[in-house]
Amino acid sequence: MSKATKVSEAVTTASEEAATAAVQGIDKTVATLKDGMTKAAENFEKTQAKVKEGMEKAMKTAEEMVTFGQGNLEAVMKSSQILAAGVQEMQKKFAAQAQASFEETVSTMKALTSVKSVKDAFDLQAGLARSAMERSIAEGGKLTDASFKLTEQVMAPLTARVTLAVEKFAKPAI
Repeated sequence: MSKATKVSEAVTTASEEAATAAVQGIDKTVATLKDGMTKAAENFEKTQAKVKEGMEKAMKTAEEMVTFGQGNLEAVMKSSQILAAGVQEMQKKFAAQAQASFEETVSTMKALTSVKSVKDAFDLQAGLARSAMERSIAEGGKLTDASFKLTEQVMAPLTARVTLAVEKFAKPAI
């Protein structure tokens, strides 16, 4: 075999080995790219799932906050209704007390017009003053009790909401 043939065969063998190595390199690169793309797709799916989960939690929290806010508004409305009804009832009591006091004063004034002595006039006046003082003390006590009861009733819905807020939002998030 001639030297040229040997060189030609060596070049052919080297070319075939280089071509084989190149094909293997390309195959390896393609496999690496495919593997990288698969991992990237998996990571993207995981990230997308986490984002979706986070959004769902955020939406649930937002819904809970809206619902809680609606409950607060309802509690304020209920408290306002209780207050309005209570104040109206107290005004009726004031009016009734004022009417009774007025009637007693008119009755005493009529009686004063028919007295026969200064002593009788002083007795009537003293009786009116004593009666007014006793009624004022008694009605003042009733008014105080009614005010405390009304305050408790007005505050009950609001206190319930505060208690709920503490129970619901004071817990550490898990």
